[in-house]
Amino acid sequence: MLALITLVAYCPAARHSFLNLDDDLYVTYNWVVRNGLTWAGAKWAFTTWHASNWHPLTWLSHMLDCELFGLDARAHHAISILFHTANAVLLLRLLWRLTRDLWPSAFVAALFAWHPLFVESAAWIAERKNVLSTFFGLLSLLAYTSYAQKQANVQSRREKSRLHLWPFDYSLALCFFALSLMSKPMLVTLPFVMLLLDYWPLQRYPDSAVRIPHFLRLAREKWPFFLLVAPACVLTVLAQRNGGMVGSLEQFPLGLRLCNAFRSCALYLWTAIWPAKLAILYPYPLRSHLPTAATPAAAILIAVTWLVWRARVRYPYLLVGWLWFLGTLVPAIGIVQVGQQAMNDHHAYVPLIGIFIAVAFGSKDLIAHFQIGVVPSAAAAGVILGTCLLLSERQLSYWRNDEALFTRALAVTKDNGAAHNNLGVALAKQGRQAEARPHFQEAIRLNPVWADPHNNLGNVLRDGGRPEEALAEYSKAVQLKPGQPIMQENLGEALARLGRPDEALSHLNQAARLEPAYAWPHFQIARVLLQQGRDAEAIAQCGEALRLNPNDYEVLAFTARVLSADADPKLRDGKTALALALKACELVSGEPHVLDVLGMAFAETGDFDQAQTTASKAIQLATTAKLSNLERWRQRLELRSEERRVGKEGRSRW
Repeated sequence: MLALITLVAYCPAARHSFLNLDDDLYVTYNWVVRNGLTWAGAKWAFTTWHASNWHPLTWLSHMLDCELFGLDARAHHAISILFHTANAVLLLRLLWRLTRDLWPSAFVAALFAWHPLFVESAAWIAERKNVLSTFFGLLSLLAYTSYAQKQANVQSRREKSRLHLWPFDYSLALCFFALSLMSKPMLVTLPFVMLLLDYWPLQRYPDSAVRIPHFLRLAREKWPFFLLVAPACVLTVLAQRNGGMVGSLEQFPLGLRLCNAFRSCALYLWTAIWPAKLAILYPYPLRSHLPTAATPAAAILIAVTWLVWRARVRYPYLLVGWLWFLGTLVPAIGIVQVGQQAMNDHHAYVPLIGIFIAVAFGSKDLIAHFQIGVVPSAAAAGVILGTCLLLSERQLSYWRNDEALFTRALAVTKDNGAAHNNLGVALAKQGRQAEARPHFQEAIRLNPVWADPHNNLGNVLRDGGRPEEALAEYSKAVQLKPGQPIMQENLGEALARLGRPDEALSHLNQAARLEPAYAWPHFQIARVLLQQGRDAEAIAQCGEALRLNPNDYEVLAFTARVLSADADPKLRDGKTALALALKACELVSGEPHVLDVLGMAFAETGDFDQAQTTASKAIQLATTAKLSNLERWRQRLELRSEERRVGKEGRSRW
């Protein structure tokens, strides 16, 4: 029933589109992922720091989706929804296995499945890493629970003979933990969760008392888990620094980070109770406002910690739930500041399980203490869960596309430069450049040292026919973030358009060095080399671009054009050009430019009948699409008619 209701509730998300925030990095503009499962892709997944993370299993998951479904966003969403549903079922199974108390366990699992705060993790394709990491994390806890309960049974029978060094369940828990870290390193604190479960409900501490020798014994038992944590943390920090995502102490002083950490913890608790103004992006608050907000938040957190510690003997689940919340939130609380956001809804995906545990099992004791009947108790639970479902449905509606999502973020937050930037991107993609430009300018005003809106404003200015102004914005973006390949590439392309090829090649080569698996810079380099008359080098760059991404129809068509029509007969290769042009036509049918290139390839191989037929079809489609500058196409058609008449010797003229 839990799985069925969850799937029905999240069905609308299966009709949503890709987003311009991170979905492009993970899927839509990631050519390695789009090529599906390949050996080269698998090697890349384990060695890349793309998107400022090391999570090879997440990359393989996206590659498998592309292998099976291509760029069908509905299928990608459906897989994430299935993982979220599986997580809810695993959580129910885990709590039932731990406590043998069905209804509180079911209430926790239902809150997890249907709370609107978790819509972000399930409805955002780029957060596949979150649901995937949680999936393996819960499997790890299930295997660990099985191991711990078997250990307890052995001890209760007073068997002196020890189990073999690596019991199967323990080994399974360790493997699942490694897979969780390779999906996303959020659960580096999972060994501490195991120590909490040792206290309650596994009761592996004698007399339910926390004594240092017993704690150290149980901690030593988990040394292989702690051994995996260290490299995961190091790899994560290195990846995020390599991507320029880690904020400096000058930008985010330690005191400011601590204030934001207290404030964010309190806000996660508040949004769990009152999820009225959820947004995909939360701006970092003004420095002058943070201490004012952090002081009461810190007081509340300290007071709750003191109360649950005092109540630990009688109500151990309160301490476990509270420390679960605080402990699993530590990696994402902002002590190491990543990005510009103060907090993110998806960071609460696992931590709030602890709060739900404390609430559910605390409510059970309250019901027993006040002797509240089954009917009113069930009715209250039904109202809470029903409200969560309704709010989740509303929250899901904001995730249908970029414009709806970032418009909502601007409606519920203030001074949100990131939301302005991404809304501008959404509008620009729809061709609404005039509406997009003010959003980029506002994002720059709110954060002048952020490179992304400068780059995006450059795109708008370039498309609007203002290349000099675009060049200034691209230059600023590269100055602020020189390690970003796309920004180096945009600057190089702008310089090439303005007739500065040497400078253009410098930046395009830098883009290729920064991301060796990125094909597009090689394509742009080839275009510049052709302008300089370095045709052989240009063809080599086209070959490199196709090696990295053999399914880019634009690169295929461009390479076929060069091999069909290069001025140097020694460089022409009609047979290869025809194969590339045919593949481009398979990838995108009815594209006039691709058909025009196919006609060239046919002509180069001497098949003038097919060349003339294909060229005629290309002109017909181009005329229907109201493309401009068709005179050159018609001249080629006339030439092919003549070639058909006089034979192959006339082909060099076109």
